[in-house]
Parts: sequence; C-alpha cells; structure tokens
Amino acid sequence: MSAGTAVDATRTVDAVQTGRRIEDVLDRLAATGDPTARAAAEELVQTLMDFYGAGLARVLHLLYASENRTAPGGPTAALLGDELVASLLVLHDLHPEDRDTRIARALDSVRDHDLDVVDFDETTGTLRLRTAGGGGCGCAGGGTAARQVVEDALACFAPEVTTVDMQPAAPLGEPALLQIGAAPASATAR
Repeated sequence: MSAGTAVDATRTVDAVQTGRRIEDVLDRLAATGDPTARAAAEELVQTLMDFYGAGLARVLHLLYASENRTAPGGPTAALLGDELVASLLVLHDLHPEDRDTRIARALDSVRDHDLDVVDFDETTGTLRLRTAGGGGCGCAGGGTAARQVVEDALACFAPEVTTVDMQPAAPLGEPALLQIGAAPASATAR
C-alpha cells in the first residue's frame, strides 16, 4: 500500500453527494438524446454497484464467519485469500501484500497445478512459470485449461501479470548408464 493510499483510505466520501453526481452524469447523457449511450451508462453503473455490493457482502461474511475467527491469521487472512475481496483491494491499491506474495497466493489457489515461479518481467508483465514435479515430459499443468485457471487467479490477486509463459519441468537428468557384459566364466560353468 502506498503512502498516498493510506491518506485516501481515510478520506470520507459523502454518499449523498456521490449519488447526486451519478444522477447528474446520467441526466447529461439523457440530454444528448442518445438512448444507447444512456443505456450503456446505466448498465455500467448497475454492473459496478453489483460488483461492489458483492464485495461488501463477502467482506461482511468473511469477517463474521466463526471459522475465520479461530483460523490462523483470523478474518484478515480470509479477506486477503478471497478472490473478490483481493481484487477490490488491489484495484484500489489497498492490498497490504507485495506483488510476489500475491502471485504466490494466486498460485496457491490453484494447487492442483504444481507450478514454480521462474521470474517476472515488470516491463512486459510476463510471469514465467515452470511445471514442477518429475516426469520431465512437461505435460503436467501446462495445457490451455491450466493456463486459463492460472490466468484467472492472477487476474484477481496480481493484475500486474498480463501474460503467463508456462515452461515444462526441467528434465530429471540423464539416467545412470548400466553396463551389461558377459557373465564371469565361473558363473556360466555352474
């Protein structure tokens, strides 16, 4: 969280004044005579209200759920681990965890795909992942479905990641060379 954000987080917003501003914008769009623009603006307002309403409902649920009060990290851990709440915190630069921690949290949320972070390119937003585990075939977790699941999780927890590059697991190394030779003469005489 940046220093400027802490100040912004404590700033009070007048709900009545904000409601009036929204109505004013919608009225100005209606005055243009373009019903498509007004309908799009109303749909946008409704979609945002639904999104934030769902987020607030989830926050309240996670804060008051009895299992979160006694869990390690308490309600805060539950809030930071929830995709919807985390995405709202990140969107407003209020998430207290750094990018690398949020990336790790996103990958933890898709545990069935065993992935290791190779690196993150801040310039391009590319996160390079390597499928973990043995086999060396590179097929575990590297498919299109796996990529989509990972990208969806990262969108919630770490939107800085714009591209995911999934690399196959590193080969396990060369197998030991087994020398097979003729049996000793004493072994074949028996």
